Amino acid sequence: MKLLAFDTSTEILSIAVTAGEGAPVLEHTAAGGPQASAALIPAVQDLLARAGLALGELAAIAFGRGPGSFTGLRTAAAVAQGLGFGAGIPVLPIDTLLAVAEEARGQGGGDRIVAVLDARMDEVYVAAYERVDGLWHTRQAPALARPEDVQAPAGWVLAGNALELHAQRLPSAAGRITALPTARALLRLAPAALAQGRHPAAEALPLYIRDKVAQTTEERAADRARKESLKRPST
Repeated sequence: MKLLAFDTSTEILSIAVTAGEGAPVLEHTAAGGPQASAALIPAVQDLLARAGLALGELAAIAFGRGPGSFTGLRTAAAVAQGLGFGAGIPVLPIDTLLAVAEEARGQGGGDRIVAVLDARMDEVYVAAYERVDGLWHTRQAPALARPEDVQAPAGWVLAGNALELHAQRLPSAAGRITALPTARALLRLAPAALAQGRHPAAEALPLYIRDKVAQTTEERAADRARKESLKRPST
């Protein structure tokens, strides 16, 4: 199955292409964020050329739909939509937290993963996935939470890019794996996603969980005061 996958939901731009079973996976990794909007399409074109593939030969385009960076999600959705429309091929919007779980499994994390990505503003994006009979099942849908509110049942592994940042506030777990939603993980998830249905390019939409992207001045002040109070010794 010839597939293209990319994720721009974090500070890392990740792209991967495969020309089918037995063919190598070609990857490109670079800085994400604001640079992703300018770098994504040229990098996709380069990888396709290296793989000897035309865009129209692809079975589908998989992309990380979120949650994650607002700018990054809009970039990924817009590019997937444009390429899908232009070549008449389906798109596969895949949860970025599911890609984290798949990446962690590839690192030996097992089949029960609580994925946590940094959401800034002192919060994390969290979801829980369990792999049964070769397929992932959502046990907790993607949500926004404070690190101390994340739950990890006994025997589950925590995975994501929020582990060091919130190390003391996240729950204990069977293991901790630093992982990002990589394009290689999206490629592994794509066949199951495609089997569930072919999505037209118009359905290349981002998944937003947070309604606002910045705190007010008063909220920032209150947050600083809360942090300072936690530093003071109790009397």
